[in-house]
Parts: sequence; C-alpha cells; structure tokens
Amino acid sequence: MDLYSGYINRLIEELSGLPGIGSKSAQRMAFYLINLPKERVQRFAGAIVEARENVRYCGQCCTLTDQELCPVCANQRRDQSTIMVVENSRDLAAYEKTGKYEGVYHVLHGAISPMLGIGPGDIKLKELIARLEKDVNEVIIATNSSLEGETTAMYISKLIKPTGVKVTRIASGVPVGGDLEYIDEVTLLRALEGRTEL
Repeated sequence: MDLYSGYINRLIEELSGLPGIGSKSAQRMAFYLINLPKERVQRFAGAIVEARENVRYCGQCCTLTDQELCPVCANQRRDQSTIMVVENSRDLAAYEKTGKYEGVYHVLHGAISPMLGIGPGDIKLKELIARLEKDVNEVIIATNSSLEGETTAMYISKLIKPTGVKVTRIASGVPVGGDLEYIDEVTLLRALEGRTEL
C-alpha cells in the first residue's frame, strides 16, 4: 500500500536510487525538498540539470570539469612531469586537500575487476599511455588498497615499465580495503611521501 501520493512516491523512489540513500533518508529528503520555497527547489533542480549537461572529462587528466582543462591541469605551476594515477575524482580531491602534491593527476574512472567484468579497456588507460609520450619522469600509482586497486596498480606498472618512466606506488598507511576519499590528509600525505618504486 502506498502511503503517499504519486508525486511524493516518485520523488522518494528517485532519491532512494542515489548511492548511500535508503528509503528513510529518501523520505526525509523528499519532504525537505517539498517544504522548500519554490525558487530554491528550482535553483536546486537547475543546478542538477546544468551540471549534467555541462560537466565533461578534462582533456588531459580525465577528471570531471566544466572547462576544457580542469584547474589542476590548467595551473602552469604544477609539475607536468609527475602524474599521480587515481581511481576517481573524489580520490584526486582527497590528495589535493593535503596541499603538498605539486604534480598532476590521471583519473581512471574505475579499477580492473574481472569479477565485475571491468577490464583494462573499460577504464581510462589509453589516455594515460598517450600522456607518457610527453616529458613524464614519474607515474605514482595511487589506486585503492583493495584487490581491484592492487590488480590495476600491477597492470599499470607492467604497462609503463618498458617505457623507462619511473613507476611508484603509494606507501602503506592507507589501510587495506580503505577508500582514499575517506582517509584523513595526514595519512594520505604519509602514504605519498613513503611511496616505493614498483
């Protein structure tokens, strides 16, 4: 039996489809949105639509941006010869919060996972290899410490080593199975500073 009218049920259903949002949270959010002033709801809805229409991959590192190049790649002071490879844009943001990394990034948008049917062709590896044709001295692999992250790190290492580019992996300090976006800046910084060559 439906407790609410069709529009409310539809809103709850759409909200509960978001990652990490269960039915109770979706109900709270739905009633919050319904009780907002109409102009604020329209701004909120407009922001979602505009983001979806205008956000794309950075032409260099593949992170999400609404410009041709993201702010990191467009910054001339960044060390273009050092590339940190991360799984997603949230991991990039986590490292940027440390304020200590001065290189650039490459966002894979996933990790190799044969069990989930995700192979090397399903993540942004071709784009990474193309970037190595420029003057690159080091690739820092900063994938998660999960089975998929480790598999991806080993695959990238084997792919890059024949090119002569130095390949390093972030050090321990990042717990096994932990996602980078949830780890504090000090731990991330220690992992970055203690990286080892693969």
